[in-house]
Amino acid sequence: MKRIALDMDEVIAHVEPKFLDLFESRQGYRPEREAYWGGKIYHLPGGEHLREHLHDPGFFADLPVIPHSQEVVAWLQEHYEVFIVSAAQEFRNSLADKHDWLHRHFPGISWKNFVFCGDKSIIQADYMIDDHAHNLEVFRGKGLLFTAPHNALETRFTRVNNWLEVRDFFVRELAQGGQ
Repeated sequence: MKRIALDMDEVIAHVEPKFLDLFESRQGYRPEREAYWGGKIYHLPGGEHLREHLHDPGFFADLPVIPHSQEVVAWLQEHYEVFIVSAAQEFRNSLADKHDWLHRHFPGISWKNFVFCGDKSIIQADYMIDDHAHNLEVFRGKGLLFTAPHNALETRFTRVNNWLEVRDFFVRELAQGGQ
């Protein structure tokens, strides 16, 4: 079976709503998506404090699941080896949160298929779905860029805007013998 590496944050786990809640609690208003489209919420004036929260114990524990990711990942597992690949080492407290989150929301993926690393260039897979172009730049397989506000202007990679598009991409791959 071919192998797919899936990033967590902003691919299956939705960080943006949490940042928006934190921004609003401190600044008194919720920025419109257009205000940070093409960048990060924490680059907005008044948002500089947001990145600090990534180090908080529990920050990653209660993130919402990206719509349709659970059912599409389950379908992918019927046709591919699926690994969750997260650069969790940057935020020490995120390791337990992410591990528990994955078991809660993606119980069909074995802990043996969790890869918490610092540098994704070590990942050997046929496909990688990630929201950061810098991870796809060093990946040797086929990279798919999962749309997030910060990568909206990126044009170098095949883009998937949601999990239904991910499924459609892999349906086409399977039809062309991509298993």
